[in-house]
Amino acid sequence: MTFTEQIITIAMCILGTMATRFLPFIVFRGPHAPIYIQYLGQALPAAIFGMLIVYCLKEVSWLTGTHGLTELVSIAATALLHLWKRQMLVSIAGGTIFYMALIRLIA
Repeated sequence: MTFTEQIITIAMCILGTMATRFLPFIVFRGPHAPIYIQYLGQALPAAIFGMLIVYCLKEVSWLTGTHGLTELVSIAATALLHLWKRQMLVSIAGGTIFYMALIRLIA
C-alpha cells in the first residue's frame, strides 16, 4: 500500500468506528429507546456470554490430557470472582490470568 492508501484506510476505519459509536445516539434521541432496543440491551449480553462459553469449550478434549479440568476450574473461578466483586473487567481479567497460570502449571 502506498502512503496515501494507508492514510485513506486509517481515515475510513476512524470514520466507521465513529459512525457505529455515535449513530445509536443520533437515531434514538429522546428520553426512552424503543421497546425492542431495550429488550436487546437486556437479552444480548447473556446470549453473547453463552456463545463465548460454547466457543471457548468447543475444542476442549474431555477424554485426554487434563480432561478440561483447567477450563472448568477457570470458569468457576471467574464466576466466583464476579459474584464477589461484581465488576465485569475484574472478572474477565482475573479469570484469564487464572486460566493462563493453570495451563502453565498443570498442562
